[in-house]
Amino acid sequence: MNYRKFGTITDKISALGFGAMRLPVEGEDKHIDEAEAIKMIRHAIDSGVNYVDTAYPYHAGESEIVVGKALQDGYREKTYLATKCPVWEIQKEEDFERILDEQLSKLQTEKIDFYLLHALDKDRLENKIKKFNLIWHMEEAKKAGKISYIGFSFHDELPVFKEIVDCYDKWDFCQIQFNYINTDYQAGLEGLKYAAGKGIGVVIMEPLLGGRLANPYENVAKVLPAEKQPVEAALDYIWNYPEVALLLSGMSTMEQLEDNLTYASRSGVGMLSESELRMYDEAKRVFDTQALVRCTKCAYCMPCPASLNIPEIFEVYNKSAVLGEQKAKELYEELEVKASECLSCRHCESECPQHIMISEVMKDVSKVLQTA
Repeated sequence: MNYRKFGTITDKISALGFGAMRLPVEGEDKHIDEAEAIKMIRHAIDSGVNYVDTAYPYHAGESEIVVGKALQDGYREKTYLATKCPVWEIQKEEDFERILDEQLSKLQTEKIDFYLLHALDKDRLENKIKKFNLIWHMEEAKKAGKISYIGFSFHDELPVFKEIVDCYDKWDFCQIQFNYINTDYQAGLEGLKYAAGKGIGVVIMEPLLGGRLANPYENVAKVLPAEKQPVEAALDYIWNYPEVALLLSGMSTMEQLEDNLTYASRSGVGMLSESELRMYDEAKRVFDTQALVRCTKCAYCMPCPASLNIPEIFEVYNKSAVLGEQKAKELYEELEVKASECLSCRHCESECPQHIMISEVMKDVSKVLQTA
């Protein structure tokens, strides 16, 4: 494992972090395959990964419980543990400590190393963070020994990111979405450099854009370095930046984990040449001409009151730009519930980290793919 500097906190953080949002699942109800998940997390730690990231809502609340179990038997002492405060659940100031104590119990630990205010945007900054004095509560939790480092994860536009960074002068770290496609989206490359320039450690999420860069469009794959698998090419782009502390990968299989461990062992700052960087610029240009919806399949929009599988519908819709409408229509017909069943209740839109106007896109999907 290669290790990197994490802001002003430490210079020994693994280049690869284990993201626990996409753990292996089993059965029709898609519950976490606990035995396999624990095996994977422990194997990652045995292989040098020392950062495990989870959150209150992941896997419908199961993720923190399984991570807590995986970190027993001495593994907690080998690992930096990160989880997130679900700010949307806070309706009064007392909720902060209640939820934190619940998370500590689920994780079977007395302290969370890296604690984040989850998925901040302009609205949550004003109506949750400031309204309920959450930064003060974070500081009190730190004084009480319940957390070690204070941070936030982010999903909004660059000016809002800078406002959040500047609203508190003691942020230890932050977490942003970044990959070779999202260089100018949300915080983007400018936000990465802005936070790092202030000594804030930056954790990268969605390095594979919800898996879309693991199996990129054929025209995109042709542009990328031929000697590398698409996953390695995507991760290398991120590791190349000195401002990156580590990247998180949500791994669902042992094979994915083994591959990522190999890629991490070959990673390093400044590993890409100027000609290789130009390849990524071209890959982004091609991708942007074919991407219809910026869905990362995080499933925060689920469950849908009308039983739509929103990420799956968007995946088929995106394929129409590559495979053609006829093939996409065939895939669309296999879906149990079609886009036309959308109720336009907009509940999903308030949960979407990508700020997709889902109800409007569903109308577009129906026009393009509905055959009857």
